[in-house]
Amino acid sequence: MQCTFCAVRLAGQWNAIERTLPEGWSEARLQLTVSDPTHADRAAALLGPTQPYRSEPQVLRFSSSRLGHAPGPDGIRRLLRRLDGERIRGTLELVASGAAPAPPRVEQPAAEASTLAESWDEAIAELPADWSDVHAEVELLSTDYLEGAALQMAPMNPLREGATSTLRFRAARTFGYGASPQMVRRCLERCDGAGIRGSVRVLRVLCDTDPVGTQGPVWYVGGRTV
Repeated sequence: MQCTFCAVRLAGQWNAIERTLPEGWSEARLQLTVSDPTHADRAAALLGPTQPYRSEPQVLRFSSSRLGHAPGPDGIRRLLRRLDGERIRGTLELVASGAAPAPPRVEQPAAEASTLAESWDEAIAELPADWSDVHAEVELLSTDYLEGAALQMAPMNPLREGATSTLRFRAARTFGYGASPQMVRRCLERCDGAGIRGSVRVLRVLCDTDPVGTQGPVWYVGGRTV
């Protein structure tokens, strides 16, 4: 029997979640469990602007942000209405939320919770044990770091995302296109040694891929392959 919450439209579930968020929230990390596994691919396509990644066959994770690096609450509502319009059902859950950061204190501008290498360790620790390919990004604290980071990360073949301070890359754990997890960590350690600061985030993940006659899977994002 389908639970009552699952029967609620996804846009309605987001409305309910939004009402529980603290005043001044800046980011909400969400998880959508699609009821019908045959609808999972279509749900991921409709949620494309959020850059969701699939942690399980029927589970999509994505974020809403008021700071501009992910769709805002109204944008999430519009996307979920598209799913509702195609009768895609599921359960939307709040994984985590954060308040807007306080203005940095001048006397402590360099205080960081983790290094880039540690941030990479934390990111892949959350992935399924059989992950094989990821599309990830390094968000630098300043565009001043871009040139040095690109040099230290050269073996990862990083690509700058528009005019931002973000460098994106691919990693492959077993086979195919992308730097190995060990190479990624070594490059990020070099960035840490050069005083480059930022954080790492996994955007997309594939598990247990087995390419035949190819260099591995590709993603199609924003009209281009990555």
